[in-house]
Amino acid sequence: MDDLRFPTFSLDGKCAFVTGASRGIGQAISLGLARAGADLILAARDPATLEPTAGAVRAMGREARVLTMDVADLASIRSGFAELGWTEHLRPDILINNAGVEEVCASDEVREALWDRIVDTNLKGAFFCAQEAHRLMRAKGGGAIVNVCSLTSGVGVPTAVPYGSSKTGLLGMTRALAAEWARDAVRVNAIGPGYFRTALTEVFYRDEDWAKGMLAKIPAGRFGRLDDLIGPVVFLCSDAAAYVTGQLLYIDGGFMASI
Repeated sequence: MDDLRFPTFSLDGKCAFVTGASRGIGQAISLGLARAGADLILAARDPATLEPTAGAVRAMGREARVLTMDVADLASIRSGFAELGWTEHLRPDILINNAGVEEVCASDEVREALWDRIVDTNLKGAFFCAQEAHRLMRAKGGGAIVNVCSLTSGVGVPTAVPYGSSKTGLLGMTRALAAEWARDAVRVNAIGPGYFRTALTEVFYRDEDWAKGMLAKIPAGRFGRLDDLIGPVVFLCSDAAAYVTGQLLYIDGGFMASI
C-alpha cells in the first residue's frame, strides 16, 4: 500500500477560465472554484455584468480578472485568449464552457437566425474556446475542460430543437476531444444540469402546472440548487479526477435514471 496515492480536491495554484460567469450557473461555478482555491478569469459579452462575481471571488482572497468575450464570435474568442499569454499564471489550467442561450420555439417556426444564434453560442463557441484553451494547457503540461451540457444532451424536448441539437453536439464534442487530447494530459468532461431555476429558465417555473408536474418526475423531490453543481465541477477539475475523461455527469436529482 506504500504506492497508494491519496488525491486532493484542492485547486490551489490553479487558474480557471469561466465563460458566461455573470449570473446563474456560471456565477455559482466560479465562486465554487474560487472557494476550492482557484484564481478566476471571468468572461462575458458585457464586462460590467461580471463585477459582482469578480468582487465575490476577490472577497475570498483569490484573484479575479474580467475579460470581454462573445463566444458566438470567433474573432472575439481569439482576441480574448490572446491576452492570456502574457504571463504563466494567467494561462488557464481549467476551462468551464458555460456560456449558452436558449429560446423556446416550435420547430416549424425556427428561422435561420435563431438556429445560428443558439448553435453558434452553445456549440461552435464552446469548441473554439476549447481549442484555444488546449493550446495553452498543452504548453503548461495539461488541464481540465468541463462543458456544461443539458438533459437535452440525452433526451428530446419539444420546442427546444436548436438548443437540444447544440447540447447533443456538445456531448459528442466532449467525447471526441477527450479521446484526442488525453495524450496532452488535457481531460474533457461534461456536466448535465437537471432542472435548476435560473434567469434563463425562469419562464418555465412561472407556469405552476408545469412546475408541479416536473417536480413529481424528480426522485429527489426538489429542483436543483445552484450549489448542487459546485462539488461535481470541482471534482472534475481536480486531481481527484485525474483518470476521468470523456464523461457526462448528470446533476439532476435522479431524473435521467428514472425516465
